[in-house]
Amino acid sequence: MDYQVSARKYRPGTFDDVIGQSHVVQTLMNAVSTKRVAHAYLFSGTRGVGKTTVARIFAKALNCAQGPTSRPCDTCENCREIALGSSVDVIEIDGASNTSVDDVREIRENVKFAPFRGHFRVYIIDEVHMLSNSAFNALLKTLEEPPAHAVFIFATTEIHKIPVTILSRCQHYNFRRIARSEIIQRLQHVAAQDQLTVEERSFLALARASEGSMRDALSLLDQAIAYSGKAISHADLELLLGAVPQELVQELIRAILTQNSPAALSSLASLLDRGHDLRAFCADVVEHIRNLLVASVVPSATELRSLIETSEEDLNQLSLDAKAVTPEQLQELLAIFIQAEDSLRFSTHPRFVMETAAVRATRLLRPRPSDSLSPQPTSPPSSHKPLADSEGHKTTPSALPIPKPANQPPPFKASKVERPIPSPDSSPKPTVDPTAVSPATEPTPLSPQLSTLRWELVQEEIAASFPNIAPFLEAGRFVGLEGGVVTIGFAKQATVARARLEKEENTKVISQLCERQVGPPIRVRIIELTETHPQGPTMAQARAAKEQEHRAALFQQAKTNPTVKQALEIFGVELAEVRTISQQEANE
Repeated sequence: MDYQVSARKYRPGTFDDVIGQSHVVQTLMNAVSTKRVAHAYLFSGTRGVGKTTVARIFAKALNCAQGPTSRPCDTCENCREIALGSSVDVIEIDGASNTSVDDVREIRENVKFAPFRGHFRVYIIDEVHMLSNSAFNALLKTLEEPPAHAVFIFATTEIHKIPVTILSRCQHYNFRRIARSEIIQRLQHVAAQDQLTVEERSFLALARASEGSMRDALSLLDQAIAYSGKAISHADLELLLGAVPQELVQELIRAILTQNSPAALSSLASLLDRGHDLRAFCADVVEHIRNLLVASVVPSATELRSLIETSEEDLNQLSLDAKAVTPEQLQELLAIFIQAEDSLRFSTHPRFVMETAAVRATRLLRPRPSDSLSPQPTSPPSSHKPLADSEGHKTTPSALPIPKPANQPPPFKASKVERPIPSPDSSPKPTVDPTAVSPATEPTPLSPQLSTLRWELVQEEIAASFPNIAPFLEAGRFVGLEGGVVTIGFAKQATVARARLEKEENTKVISQLCERQVGPPIRVRIIELTETHPQGPTMAQARAAKEQEHRAALFQQAKTNPTVKQALEIFGVELAEVRTISQQEANE
């Protein structure tokens, strides 16, 4: 048969043809040019990234009729024999089937013979990690002091299985995964050479499925050609790869952006009816939300292309969709589906896990009832004229805060806190806590209950009743209360504390304590603090500063006390420490 698979047909024959391994290629070319060729090399990396190919090209560079040269001609008899695998001076050995010590002894006996036609005798051992410990030990002496004409090249996909005694005798080169953009360029070149008709997004799908392996990408392309012929449609390719159609991913994303829970559940039902894997679908959703997050924070189109590998049309759609949500909301969506992806690994009901995540996501962006003003009771028509607020805008009496009825008990009563009682001739004014942060641009009016949140009381209650979460809470910073949402921020490095506070049972405790104090429902939001947030101390730092200030005040008060001053003068000492004592200690 004259047919050759694309991975062999388009296999690089010179260093210039190698894709994605410039750091290895440049080093080997310089070694040949400067005549600094080592006696042992170790190539490691994942499958299909060019380890054996580069080893053959390096053997060509050493044994080329014009060499040794960093640019082998690839046309002389030596180069052609090496490419065909029939050269007597380049011995390729499969480490998986030659694992015994006897095989290595045979290599040791033959390595002393001079090359037949070339300049070097090159031994390429693929999958070298499969050799037994005895075989490795038998190879040590030869590797350390080989003949001048011998070069060993080892290739492995599992570098951790290579003994350190072998590693120390080799120059180690780590082959990286090939970038998607480079795989796409190579596939486009192959398609042009073979006169194939392939959509642009199909190249991206092949590159994604290959996971950085050029050989896998070319093999998948051959499979697609066998299925569809010279004209490959994207629908046929998705069916062949078993990939989730991007239309279904975008359908769920649209349902999330429009907060349409029924549409989200319908898209999941359609996905399951087609027999697609929920874990693969969830991974695609996570990647899509990540792309939305990147598009929302990177305004430059040029920089966006380097961060998101997709078509120009999809890139424009991502930029358009990213304007509908904030980066903080996208981070919450990302957390929902990453948690769902973890749960899918162990759950016996994967559909329920995914549907729950979809419903949460489609209700995340909705304004809660507590975020808006509570409905005011209708009153009979009044002849009062519209009033003016502090900015001169006209408001109606119904828009003003309505005081609580006198017979309604307060929802939360804190000890040692006295609330101001309004005089009969003045309208009741809500007490605003100075720690509450208000938005800069025309805030939505809060009800009197929401504006009375005293965060330090909530913090004290948590420290007293919930010591298991108090230290983690103090690692964060109270950002503010806005629209019925209490926001607590954590620094980027406080990952443990943030993860602990993000648990549903802990956020529920905080929200319940806030609700006991203010009345209406309160939702707690945990965020990561960025440079855009105002700088400030954490709760622990603020508490420590407050305690330090209190101790300083007590110290100053004690120093000015006449009795203390007289005692200090009598004994000729200085005041060292001042502290308060409890009633029990005083009685004792």
